[in-house]
Amino acid sequence: MSLTASSSPSPFVAGMEPITASDDEIRDALQSAEIPPLLPALAYLTGEMALLRSHLRPDPMLLSMPQGGLTEDQQAEIRELALRTLTAYRDGGCRPASPPDADDLLRILEFAVGGTEMSSYLPLLEEELAYRGEDRRRPAWHKAELAPDLPFQVVIIGAGMSGILSAHRLDQAGVDYIVLDKNDDVGGTWHESVYPGCRVDNPNHNYSFSFAQRHDWPFHYSTQDVLQEYFRECADALDVRRKIRFGASVRSATWDESDAMWSVVYATSDGAEHTVRANVVISAVGQLNRPAWPDIDGVSGFAGDYFHSAAWRHDIDLTGKRVAVIGTGCSALQFIPHVAEVASSVVVLQRTPPWLAPTPDYHDAVSPGLTWLFGHVPTYSELNRFLIFWRMGDAVLEGVRVDPEWKSGGSSVSAMSELTRTMIVAYYEQQFGDRPDLLAQVVPDYPVGAKRIVRDNGIWATTLKRDNVDLVSDPIAHVDAGGIAMADGSHIDADVIIYGTGYQASNFLAPMQITGRGGADLHERWDGDARAYLGVTIPEFPNLFCLYGPNTNIVVNGSIIYFSECGSRLVLGLIELLMAGTHRALEVKSSVHDEFNELIDAENRRMAWGWSTVNSWYKNSHGRVAQNWPFTLLDYWERTREPNPDDYVFSS
Repeated sequence: MSLTASSSPSPFVAGMEPITASDDEIRDALQSAEIPPLLPALAYLTGEMALLRSHLRPDPMLLSMPQGGLTEDQQAEIRELALRTLTAYRDGGCRPASPPDADDLLRILEFAVGGTEMSSYLPLLEEELAYRGEDRRRPAWHKAELAPDLPFQVVIIGAGMSGILSAHRLDQAGVDYIVLDKNDDVGGTWHESVYPGCRVDNPNHNYSFSFAQRHDWPFHYSTQDVLQEYFRECADALDVRRKIRFGASVRSATWDESDAMWSVVYATSDGAEHTVRANVVISAVGQLNRPAWPDIDGVSGFAGDYFHSAAWRHDIDLTGKRVAVIGTGCSALQFIPHVAEVASSVVVLQRTPPWLAPTPDYHDAVSPGLTWLFGHVPTYSELNRFLIFWRMGDAVLEGVRVDPEWKSGGSSVSAMSELTRTMIVAYYEQQFGDRPDLLAQVVPDYPVGAKRIVRDNGIWATTLKRDNVDLVSDPIAHVDAGGIAMADGSHIDADVIIYGTGYQASNFLAPMQITGRGGADLHERWDGDARAYLGVTIPEFPNLFCLYGPNTNIVVNGSIIYFSECGSRLVLGLIELLMAGTHRALEVKSSVHDEFNELIDAENRRMAWGWSTVNSWYKNSHGRVAQNWPFTLLDYWERTREPNPDDYVFSS
């Protein structure tokens, strides 16, 4: 029998379509295939482990290269094997073999990653891929069975990715909740970030819920509008929109010790304030949604139009204007090419150049042939997701880990780091070799991974080489009515100034006032240095749980959605502990919290982003890395799989 809708937990995958295509049509589709997951998927589909031929196994050192570094001859042989296998599958009535046992599954996965030992990752990957049609991260309990008569209410703050996820998991557990969001629709940062060129820098087959995969993504890296629509469709398909109060801007949350409840105050668009009571508050507000303005004198004294890219002014026509852009981070490199196409001139003011990750398909649509394979070859999409997960996951973490014996003058942190640097510098030389004036400005002098890496398909060099674009790396003195005064005495005249200077990522939960046990003020406790246990729980703040909280950001490995899914499972586990033990409240022990943060700090100092002195939003005003998770994805999964009751203090 062919696979059915039950083969996927996703509401967007209605099962595999039977193959009716001709041999030539299948051959054409295979020309567009991602080759590395092809033989593993066919071995899974047919049960024929002999398809996993050793001479066609990718080299683990080349996995990050196009087509996993496989040669043209290897790719051709794999396509021919795939053609024979798929036509036989078609002619046999599209009947898949029984799912492989654990040993064969491990063999399939290890072949896909070039022979790397994967046994410790197997339970994690079975969850992440959801290839058996099971949502293995759904709560294994239900309130109706655990505490049917217990009144229990949860408030979720934010209806972005983490808020939708939390709502879905609470629905699955039968726990009542409401979601409060200041915007008029779901999506969070993907609703708010509407600057030209905005798109995700994580492949969308990876940047999506494990339980809500798609086979029909239009791009390899989704644009803002595609991702916003995805989260809209998730909210509708998972039926959580009915519990969301839009236009509800949370002002404060205060813990009432007398009845172990949170009082959450929010304002609506008419200015009226409302209060809702809850046993648990889940913060799902994210990190990248509050603009960070640079510390430059005279910003408000500019006589022309100016705005931050996080609050793009579509009412301002840039056609024929002299535009100055301050910043060359991820957002800036996305919108500057679009501005340059219409402005009369663009001056790009750069403090620190970014490292570029060569990504030829960054703006490319997913080909019809590849989409066909995703929709007709069982587990092919899931194994493609697995390879993205691995290439962008723990396989690359060692490349940013500091070797204390390595000497580089600050430009790299290990031999592997230096190799990565050399390879990317070669890309810069290819892109900017005909413009030595630009090449000298764009190659960073800090290690790869110390700042956010920016994907590039060649558009940055093309933009900077335009006749109407200038790159300036000299210091800014101040802004005045006519433009930007430089420290060297020169002046940049401008009609419009755009600030592409990032977000206040380290100001977690701002601007909300959070008051915990004994009147503890969260922002006073943190004093600009946010900390939490596993990014989720904070001493003195009972029943307050954060998603995408302190030290759960990723730099080179993984997806934020993965972290939120792991964190959400921990939150549901903590709620289960409350209900099962008839406890009113729990909070993490200070000793557990502090010991964990000591480990985090020590390991972050051993990573490129903690070791380097380069300016970065990964570090807060204290110079501490409060954003990043320095350990493996497997580590976070293991730590959040279920809560350890000994880590918490309970009150009844």
